[in-house]
Amino acid sequence: MTELGPADTVGILRQPGIRARHTSSGLGWEQLYLAAQQEQPYRATFDPAPTHLLILHLSGPVTVRRGRGGGARSRRIAAGGLFLQPAGRALAVELGGRLDTVHAYLTDGALREANDGRPVELCEELGAADPLAEQLVLALEDAVRSWEPSARTYTDHLTGMLAAQLVRRHGVGPVGSAASRPARSGLSARQLAAVHELMEARLAEPLPIADLAASASLSCSQFTRQFRASTGQSPHQFLLKLRLERACRLLRTDSAPIAEVAVACGFSHQEHLTRVMRARLGTTPAALRRAEGHRQDEAASAAFP
Repeated sequence: MTELGPADTVGILRQPGIRARHTSSGLGWEQLYLAAQQEQPYRATFDPAPTHLLILHLSGPVTVRRGRGGGARSRRIAAGGLFLQPAGRALAVELGGRLDTVHAYLTDGALREANDGRPVELCEELGAADPLAEQLVLALEDAVRSWEPSARTYTDHLTGMLAAQLVRRHGVGPVGSAASRPARSGLSARQLAAVHELMEARLAEPLPIADLAASASLSCSQFTRQFRASTGQSPHQFLLKLRLERACRLLRTDSAPIAEVAVACGFSHQEHLTRVMRARLGTTPAALRRAEGHRQDEAASAAFP
């Protein structure tokens, strides 16, 4: 699959007066394009797009008008409100004031994936409140703003969660997703071993959820659910634990610089490793290495009094 980009969007981002703060361009995301920007008032009509568009309002309230003629709707939307435009539908919209937004453009494949391959029809929303979708979009926006290649598994997981929430909360008619049916108990021992082996082999690389799912012969949504059922953790959390364990081993047994250890274990840089280690273990790479050195000195002193 190729990276999703501005050409796959509805065209709003090409309007005069749109100033992008940061986008996911160049990050290799295949099912989601995300852009945070400031928008000036405009009125325009857009052709149907191949992607589903979710807009999170970061500021407001601002008046948004949707549609033309007698079928038009207008609403004053506060910060935190959502605008949802399903794929394949023309859009007529008028923005009545300056606005800060985050746009999330999702492929139809991402929604089908979240619905076990079944087609999905979304509602048109104008100022809807959905705290979970809001938090997922904010988390994705934060990941773009402070991007680290090692976060690929994490952002794939967030994308899947966002797609599943749109299917569950904003889908039209009955939802056929696994969320509405009893889930399987988890991965088989063989599947889990294959996934673990792939994680260990590619610990230093960005590792998309799609690659992990393929090693278990599952779709991304099935894999994520069954992996959590088996391990009690998301794939990102489990992978981060493996990376941290390897970093600790190398810090105790290898004299390579801490920055080299960090990169070799899949962390973006030394500061990234330090941040994760402090949060999870309450220490730092330098402190761990010093403590190991003191332990070895004490052992040597005891052996040769």
